[in-house]
Amino acid sequence: MTATVTASIADIRQGGAASLNVKLKVHPVILAGGSGTRLWPMSREQYPKQLIGLLGADSLLQSTTRRLDALDAGHPLADQLMVVANEEHRFTTAEQLRTSGKASHLILEPAGRDTAPALTVAALSVAAQDGDGIMVVMPADHAVTDIDAFHKAVAAGVQLASDGHIVTMGIVPTHAETGYGYIRIGAALGSSGPIDAHRLERFVEKPHLELAQRYIESQEYWWNSGIFIMRASTWLKAIRHFQPAIFEACEAAVANGKADGDFFRLNREAFSASPSNSIDYAVMEQLGGDQTVATGVVVPLLAGWSDVGSWDAIWQISEKDETSNVGRGNVMFEGSHSTFAHSEGRLIACVGTHDLVVVETADAVLVADKSRVQDVKKIVGRIRAEGGPQAANHRKVHRPWGHYDSVDTGDRFQVKRIVVNAGARLSLQMHHHRAEHWIVVRGTALVTRGEERFIVSENESAYIPLGTTHRLENPGKMPLEIIEVQSGSYLGEDDIVRFDDTYGRQ
Repeated sequence: MTATVTASIADIRQGGAASLNVKLKVHPVILAGGSGTRLWPMSREQYPKQLIGLLGADSLLQSTTRRLDALDAGHPLADQLMVVANEEHRFTTAEQLRTSGKASHLILEPAGRDTAPALTVAALSVAAQDGDGIMVVMPADHAVTDIDAFHKAVAAGVQLASDGHIVTMGIVPTHAETGYGYIRIGAALGSSGPIDAHRLERFVEKPHLELAQRYIESQEYWWNSGIFIMRASTWLKAIRHFQPAIFEACEAAVANGKADGDFFRLNREAFSASPSNSIDYAVMEQLGGDQTVATGVVVPLLAGWSDVGSWDAIWQISEKDETSNVGRGNVMFEGSHSTFAHSEGRLIACVGTHDLVVVETADAVLVADKSRVQDVKKIVGRIRAEGGPQAANHRKVHRPWGHYDSVDTGDRFQVKRIVVNAGARLSLQMHHHRAEHWIVVRGTALVTRGEERFIVSENESAYIPLGTTHRLENPGKMPLEIIEVQSGSYLGEDDIVRFDDTYGRQ
């Protein structure tokens, strides 16, 4: 890829991109690097909101990919989705894309640098593959209910982007919302098919309530959806013009990156050197005052859009009972009104509650006034500052080989339920501070213990002494389930020395 990237960048530097109005391929680009702290305790650092089924069986990421089914934008569609994701979430992201049946090019960010660098490395990859292409850029964690209307808006945006515009989707607001950014629309450009587009005047960050109300009354401001459409060459020229440091860092990160199985790993040092900036700040806010690079255009999106950014937003788009309650999982309401309750297991009984959010997981319970759900991120910040594990992980932790659930812990001991997928295996490892006792409750385990390798069947066990090299494997065709009892002076997950790992973890 390196030689192709270098050639494509040289072409962009010289302004020699393909001529306008060529039937370029449409490349869907999904930005999946967010954390979603306002949706704690469901969303965690190691299992963020795009990977969670907040609105149904599919995760938000899977719903985003399915939104592209049967898309006809008047241009050929690229063979693969392009997904830019955090390196920490790579295995779960890849598995969810696989189960969705989507062929994907998965680019891994070694560090979070916001959306502008993420979009830049995607544009460089499109340039490397096809010379140029039209990118339809979407966050992985939004919801759209009217897919047909979404497709029509995308088709209109692709038509405008093919002419060299940078297009953003605007949401005609229904109320004064302080949780969204706003776009001030300018003069109408005329019809783009069945949809009227407007010139982009400026972006506005999240306003206070009084200002948001004035925006609504003026009818000149739309919500910013975070969905963008542009040619790869147009974006690269714009980011190089407005943010040369981001361009240079991302160029080096892609050119010096490497393929790793199903992933493309950006060069860590180069990408980490990029300034952190959003698409809005880095480029879109600049377009109103400097149209020498590209014209910013706004296309209305009337498709039941939500950014799913808070528990209140989920309540708003969910089906409600006769008193405006929303219950998910094991929930009962008695004399309640306008309450949202989500249970992951235990019964939640809401009696006489009004305008509340109640969310239960195995290790945390959130109770919040619906008017204060934006402040959930403050609780997450406090948990993180105090070293609480609930900010980063759920009790059930997903791994590339399966998952484990920490069912009990105490002074010098911890009990885990471990499930290993068929044919999968853990790393060859050793612990300095703990011993482990494995009891097989379902399936068959292949155990490496020092120089030994032996089978452990159901209702049998194996003991791993402290400091002994060991590995757990599932040689069977069904999941392996074991109970692990750890004992020792320190039981943290960082007490792992890996000697060999199938999944490339350090």
